[in-house]
Amino acid sequence: MSTHAYHDPSADGPSRVNRTHVALILAVTLPPLAGCKSAALSFAADAIAQSGTSYASDDDPELVRDAVPFGLKTMEGILEENPRHVGLLTALTSSFTQYGYAFVQADAEQADLDGRIDAARAGRARAKKLFLRAREYGLRGLEVRHEKLSRRLRDGRDVAGALRRAEKKDVPLLYWTASAWTLAIVNGKGDMQLVAELPVAIAMMERALELDERWGEGAIHEFFVSYDATRSAAQGGGAGRARAHLDRALALSMNKKLGPLVSWAEGVLVQQQDRAEFTRVLEEVVRADPDAEPRYRLANILAQRRARALLDHVDDLFL
Repeated sequence: MSTHAYHDPSADGPSRVNRTHVALILAVTLPPLAGCKSAALSFAADAIAQSGTSYASDDDPELVRDAVPFGLKTMEGILEENPRHVGLLTALTSSFTQYGYAFVQADAEQADLDGRIDAARAGRARAKKLFLRAREYGLRGLEVRHEKLSRRLRDGRDVAGALRRAEKKDVPLLYWTASAWTLAIVNGKGDMQLVAELPVAIAMMERALELDERWGEGAIHEFFVSYDATRSAAQGGGAGRARAHLDRALALSMNKKLGPLVSWAEGVLVQQQDRAEFTRVLEEVVRADPDAEPRYRLANILAQRRARALLDHVDDLFL
C-alpha cells in the first residue's frame, strides 16, 4: 500500500480551512435552538467535508499524529447529527484509513523489523480496528448514494453487478473503502472470515480504476503496485503488472510521489531478491527533497522514513 498520507487533491488554500474553523465555532457556540443548531451543524458538516487540509504539506509527522485524533472525533460528533452526509462519511473513511496506515500500521511494521513481536501484534490489532471503522463509514456513504449497494457488497453475491451502479463521483468512496477493507485484512490475517472478503475490496478498487484511473494523481495505480506484487503472473499479478502500475502512478504524479517507489522496492524487489536494485531505489527515495512538492511533503517524509527503516534492515530482507 502506498504512503498516501493526508493528501487531498481538492485542497485549495487557507480560505477553506478558515471556513471550517468558523463552522466549528458556530456549531459549538450558537444558542441551543433546534433550528439554529441544525443549520449550524449542517454548515459545519459541509465545510469540513469540502475543506482542504494543512496536514499534507506539514513537515512534522509527530505533530500531525497528535493533532488528527481530535479532528476525527469532531467529525464523528457532527456526523451523529447528520448521519447521511456523504461528504462527512467520505472524509471519515479517508481520514481513519490514512491515520491508521501512516501511524498505527507504520509503527507495527517498524516493530516487526525490530523484532518486537508483542508490540507489532498489538499495533496490528489496533490498526485492524481503525480500518474496519473506516470501512463502515465508507459503506454507509455508498449506501446513501446507492440504496442496497452496501448490503450487496457485504453479502458478496454478484459484487460485479452491484458495482455497475457506481459512478465516477463515487470513486473517492470506492477507493478509501476498498483501501480500508484491504488494510484490515492485511492486519488481521488470522480472521479467516475477513480474509475471505478480499475479492470484494479488490473488485471495488478495480471499479474505481475503470471509472477514473487518474484519480488522486495515480493513487489507484499505487494500490495495485502493492497488490500485484503479492500475486503471481498466473494469478493476474506479478512483477510485470506491478511495474506497469508503478510507471503509470509516477507519470500521473509527475514523479513527485515517493511512496510508489517504496512499495515497488518492498513488494517486488525483495521478492525477486534483487538487493542491488532495492538499495538503489530506496537510496534515491532518501536523497529526494520532500520540500520539492509541498502538497506531498508529509507523505514523502513518511515514505523516506520507511525507506530508511528498510535499508537499516537490508541484511534481514535478503539472503
